[in-house]
Amino acid sequence: MKFHIVSDSSCDLPDSYTAQSGISIAPFYISFDGENYLRERTDIPVREFYQQMAEKKGIFPKTSMPSISDYAERFLPYAKEKIPVLCICLNASFSGSMQSARTAAQEICEMYPEAEITVMDSREATGLQGLLVKEAVELRDAGRTLKEAEEALLSIRDSGRIFFTANDLEYLRNGGRIGKAAAIAGSMLKVKPLIGYEHGELVADGISRGRKKSLVKAIENAKDYIRKHGIDLKEYRFAAGCGLDLEEFEEFCGMVLREFAEFGITKEKMDCFQIGATIGVHTGPGPIGVGILKRCI
Repeated sequence: MKFHIVSDSSCDLPDSYTAQSGISIAPFYISFDGENYLRERTDIPVREFYQQMAEKKGIFPKTSMPSISDYAERFLPYAKEKIPVLCICLNASFSGSMQSARTAAQEICEMYPEAEITVMDSREATGLQGLLVKEAVELRDAGRTLKEAEEALLSIRDSGRIFFTANDLEYLRNGGRIGKAAAIAGSMLKVKPLIGYEHGELVADGISRGRKKSLVKAIENAKDYIRKHGIDLKEYRFAAGCGLDLEEFEEFCGMVLREFAEFGITKEKMDCFQIGATIGVHTGPGPIGVGILKRCI
């Protein structure tokens, strides 16, 4: 019997894909005032979230994890039908989403003892979490059992690496990622941070002067990493992601395709993501970059 896949909205997969692939999504919540929370992608589309950020300078939105009932609602129909469920959550060190899912799974399994629900820490975020979910879909459709899929996904989840940049240091300062003095100095000098994501943590990948140079540097960082580690991208999924500016993203993707042609990356082999609110609240409306994740099959 094929298992069902659940994830939270931090996976940033487009609604068209999740609907086509039969994936249930538990929403994160977004608030601009600390009181009223909207469901990401349901009550407030991601682009509207970024647009409001761009228009409301000095306002720093917050996110809240999916609730236990959000997950229970998505687990229940499959528990009743004795269909196994694999739930893939945002990196547990970033959010309590996985704990909500585990509590919901426990409650559902108490009601339906024959239910089988596995909750997994993706150790990833945004597009990398989405790529892990896509691997789960391929494993499911290839006829792997829930247990087999879980083991395969656990073997690759730490292979992910992101290389990106942000356009506004104030959001990083507000989130405690950099100090106030560094944010002021960086803004005056038009310095843009290069940020990485590896082994479940954000890492510093350097700085660059100006937005265009930071985009080039993010690509260079990715190429250097791939060469240094002898990575064969035929064995990996490759993705690019952005925040608000789709015109800039189109130009960036063109640059990525030119620079990664030597590694065999084509438009058809590159997943594109709209980076969602769970990352956007920390970066502002201008995150952009690339990421890789090893394939299972």
